[in-house]
Amino acid sequence: MTNDDVPIGRRVASWRVRRQMTQQMLADRLRRSKSWVDKIERGARTLDRYSVIQELAHVLRVDPEVLLGQPKGTPTGTPDGVDEIRAALARYDIPQAPPRTDELRRQVGHAWLTYQHAHYGQLVRVLPGLLDVIQGVRSAELLVQAYRITSSLLVKLAEADLAWLAADRAMSAAGDDPLLAATASISVGEALRAQGRDRLALAALLPAANRVLPRSTHSGDQEVCVTFGDQTRRKPLDHESESEGQGERRSAGEWAVGGTLLVQAALAAAGCGEHRRADELIDRAVGVAASLRGYDDPHRTSFGATAVELARVLVTAQRGDAVEALRRHSSVIRREGWRRLPAEYRGAYLVDVARAYLQVGDLRGAARALVDADSVAPAEVRCRSLARTVIADVARAQPAPAGIARLATLVGLTR
Repeated sequence: MTNDDVPIGRRVASWRVRRQMTQQMLADRLRRSKSWVDKIERGARTLDRYSVIQELAHVLRVDPEVLLGQPKGTPTGTPDGVDEIRAALARYDIPQAPPRTDELRRQVGHAWLTYQHAHYGQLVRVLPGLLDVIQGVRSAELLVQAYRITSSLLVKLAEADLAWLAADRAMSAAGDDPLLAATASISVGEALRAQGRDRLALAALLPAANRVLPRSTHSGDQEVCVTFGDQTRRKPLDHESESEGQGERRSAGEWAVGGTLLVQAALAAAGCGEHRRADELIDRAVGVAASLRGYDDPHRTSFGATAVELARVLVTAQRGDAVEALRRHSSVIRREGWRRLPAEYRGAYLVDVARAYLQVGDLRGAARALVDADSVAPAEVRCRSLARTVIADVARAQPAPAGIARLATLVGLTR
């Protein structure tokens, strides 16, 4: 059992014994009853006020974060190494003897897994070397993936301009390959959204989605046969696509990329106030997700029915209807698909949901979402400025929820 897994009451009892105090002695110094101390140590009473934790820590002569399960010195904040990534993106010399393609494929796959597990500090150290050697390969796919990983990480680390540069490199590397260009467009859209340029993001994302998806993904009362490998399913078809002929062949990966582009476009539309358009794009993405079952996500999109519903929650909150957004949130996180999403995806979403809780004044809900995010993907909370801002908003409450007090300490916020 790690220190974080130990209940706070047991930590109080441990430190009381180390300070050679009885329960009565601790109670007297706190001006509380022995029964109160006993209930705290047994976990029968919850420590849910930061001021009480501070008082306990003062009497026990320890720092509050020790009682909260986090020793001092835990690394927080943006990981060092962004300058090395910037330098790697600025180098154009091609290595004389790049590693074999299969070795680079393994390295890129490892980098993706590191990102999806939200190990951002580790990824910051790995990417400069990967970017150096990747330039010598002839595989457009590996180049696009490496630059996409880089762009996504830089968005997390609030380096939106540099993220856009990496995304643009991915687009250039894609060349004439329409599917690779579509995957690169995902990164372009994310980087533009991170810059607050939602309208530009929408202008990049929506045409890319329409290029990779057949027109049959629009709503309509006709149907078209869409083929995934050897499986054929019925899909809605509008009159324009009907005239173009039926039987369009798309791989599941293409549909996932197109669906992801629709989701990103919906978030961009919501960001620039086009709420009706955002809803329409989410509805289109629902139709795409309905046709995907059990594919292996080769383009690392995490797309599926659950991802679409999470996006709908965020679009609804962006529209100002936080009550409805939170109602949907409570439903979607009970789905099996929620647990299958990467840690990075869930952690980022939970930080956004914490803001929805703040909209309705539910500080405990916001704190719970942030604590859950820290449990799922600690770097999402401890490395991102967005999470720090939300933690600060919740921590201003008097009294602040105990869970948020621990996170405030972790990210260096003072009270």
